[in-house]
Amino acid sequence: MKNTLNLRFNKLFFGALCLLIIITIAGTVGEYRNLAQFIRPLYIPVFLIFFFVAKKTIKVPLILCLLYFFLGDVSSMFINDYIFVKTSSIMYFLSYLCLIGFIAPKFKLEGFNKFIAFYLVAVVLINIYFLYTICSILKTIMPDSLEVFLFGIKSISLIVLLFITFGVYLNSENRVSILFLLMALSFIFSNFLNYVSQYYVYHWSFSMLDKVFHIIGLYYLFTYIYGYNKLVAHRTQAHRDENVSANNVLA
Repeated sequence: MKNTLNLRFNKLFFGALCLLIIITIAGTVGEYRNLAQFIRPLYIPVFLIFFFVAKKTIKVPLILCLLYFFLGDVSSMFINDYIFVKTSSIMYFLSYLCLIGFIAPKFKLEGFNKFIAFYLVAVVLINIYFLYTICSILKTIMPDSLEVFLFGIKSISLIVLLFITFGVYLNSENRVSILFLLMALSFIFSNFLNYVSQYYVYHWSFSMLDKVFHIIGLYYLFTYIYGYNKLVAHRTQAHRDENVSANNVLA
């Protein structure tokens, strides 16, 4: 029965992903190219509808993250208004901070050997160097220094998120940690393509891939929430069974 429900959830959610991607691509390459921009605020509500149809729940720590994502998507509709563009960046930055705050307690340094720890630090330093180089270039392109700053803190938060998520994956190597890692990578690609198309060279393919990776990132986030809830429920039940067995032995 549980396998049937899981299969039903996977089909529903994959269907929601395909639906949003098809509409986004059609709205980007078709006659109504601005349509994809107005569809973006629907990403979170559509996933939530499919999520609740499958009778799943969301833990409180991630509700705030989804709220910031939704506000960021709404603000990103107004790409010609600098205030809304900055608001969108701030909302996404806050959502990334929520994800970092959620996953950080699962990061355990004692589980790494020295080689892996050195590798992770080296990767972070290389990414920070490239980020510094990109910010130096953006200073000559962006008219507002605040936008460069927002790009910087958003990118740093994503680098930190990827670093922690990759560390958690190396420690656990389970399906749930893989989903969170794929989510982080999707948001990084989306963020990069967004700034390339917005400030460097605009092409409809960059804009389309930005939105597609954003949708995929949200898909992995909701799938992670589902898997995380199952994992917590399983551990809680196992703990209860251990207590019952211990009580029976004492009796």
